[in-house]
Amino acid sequence: MTLAFMSGKMSIEVLKIMLKYAGFITKEIMFMATVGVIIGSDSDYEIMDEGLKVLREFEVPFKVKLTFSDNKVLERAVEWLKEFENLGGKVIIAGDANDIGFAGKIAGLTTLPVIAVPIRNHGSEDIDYLFNIVQQGSPVATVGINGARNAALLAVAVLGINDVRLRNALKDFRQKMSAEVMNKDKILQDKLGS
Repeated sequence: MTLAFMSGKMSIEVLKIMLKYAGFITKEIMFMATVGVIIGSDSDYEIMDEGLKVLREFEVPFKVKLTFSDNKVLERAVEWLKEFENLGGKVIIAGDANDIGFAGKIAGLTTLPVIAVPIRNHGSEDIDYLFNIVQQGSPVATVGINGARNAALLAVAVLGINDVRLRNALKDFRQKMSAEVMNKDKILQDKLGS
């Protein structure tokens, strides 16, 4: 069966319903998710949710997995990662405030690119945390501390390599950001009388 879309964008939800009623789906359609977000603790969700907002804004389908960095629990994530990869997942975003090597451990379990989000842990120095992330485990891309938003933007850029819609949306987003900065500068200059 071939699906042709004449009207441009179609929401993921509409597509899910169409596929379900066409008999293609018998369980939740994880294969639609291109970004996997793995969180080491439920207390990290508030930070990671900033990235989820960006993924929603760009209409990038994602799946979230909560796992703890404890080795036995982390082993359970292996099955999820394999399924995510086999069903077409493209990028992983991983963050855990309590385990510096969390993203590196995740990267060691998959061939997909992993973007590490260092989450501020008030028991450690931020710069030490960053240094440890980039030096431990399998290689990962790393954003700034609590930078889930930037991690999602990086994931969009990675996906945009093979997706013209995302590439154009990211270009528009960056132009909008530049225009906002220029407008804020103008307001500031007018306020200062420059």
